[in-house]
Amino acid sequence: MTEHDLLYALALQHVPNVGDITAKKLIQHCGSAEAVLKEKKQNLLKIDGIGTVILSELFNDIHLLEAEKELQFIKENNIEAFYFEEDAYPLKLKHCIDAPILLFKTGNINLKNRPVISIVGTRKITTSGIAFCEDLIESLAVYNPVIVSGFAYGTDITAHKAAIKNNLQTIGCLAHGLNQIYPKVHKKYMVDVEKNGGFFTDFWSTAKFDRNNFLKRNRVIAGLSEATIVIESAEKGGSLVTADIANSYNRDVFAVPGRPTDVLSVGCNNLIKQQKAHILTTPFDVPYILNWKLQDDKKPAIQKQLFVELDDTEKAIYNYLSENQKQQLDLIAIDCDLPIFKVASVLLNMELKGVVRPLPGKLFEVV
Repeated sequence: MTEHDLLYALALQHVPNVGDITAKKLIQHCGSAEAVLKEKKQNLLKIDGIGTVILSELFNDIHLLEAEKELQFIKENNIEAFYFEEDAYPLKLKHCIDAPILLFKTGNINLKNRPVISIVGTRKITTSGIAFCEDLIESLAVYNPVIVSGFAYGTDITAHKAAIKNNLQTIGCLAHGLNQIYPKVHKKYMVDVEKNGGFFTDFWSTAKFDRNNFLKRNRVIAGLSEATIVIESAEKGGSLVTADIANSYNRDVFAVPGRPTDVLSVGCNNLIKQQKAHILTTPFDVPYILNWKLQDDKKPAIQKQLFVELDDTEKAIYNYLSENQKQQLDLIAIDCDLPIFKVASVLLNMELKGVVRPLPGKLFEVV
């Protein structure tokens, strides 16, 4: 969009009582943000759902003045602004009714032809939660997904770091403007995130830091992605809000189950119990449910290589499958005395080496 159009879109975004849904309704009726701000009040009042309260601040000159300041900030800091009607606006987010009319970006984000998943959870993630999150991302790396999260403590930063480690794009969705970073201790990760993806926000540089911003930010996390994964959560928490938003967008939700006595598993267990999420016990559950396909250059050769090198764990699983033929993932883990998530990761590596292949029903066999 032109600088002129961006100025008026910013001005409309600045108006109190005019949220994203209302702004889109006004733009659809008038044709553009500029046309909205220049339309006669009596004509706008004819629009269904538009009343005097919404329009009370619409024609205040302060909005254009503040928009000019924010536009200057955007230009000085090389920030990209995406308008919801543009092709460059993230496609999945565009389909969400309450998606922001303007989205601001830094970094090198490229969502074209890539699966996008959000990973969220508690800020007090456990060591087993960290291990599961890292193994999940490592196992899915072959599908080249973009990993979205909120750049917060715990699960969020674990997901971002694991994505970077596996050379995957990662996007931090912020609950504040691009003039700051929260938490400040995560500033050291900003360069790597922007090299491997970047940051999105719909907040201005002048936005006050408010806890409610995090709840508003969650709609962007859920909206960008085809699926949201909750690693760990207490009975209440922001990640459950994100899961609910994802459900409202008709997106898939996954939750990692845990023991009923574990405080940080209650939220995930409830999502599964209430049929708001698929149960996630192995990395294979994600591509299976979402119907992801490996690219041709990532698929294992049909004929396995002679003298393929296997580590001790791979040898144990290979020997087990050679003796027992087709076996389910859970049974392999039990009989080989290994955690399910570990077996899932090892099996994926063995599949890429061309020594095992997956079958329907989470069965595996030696090639």
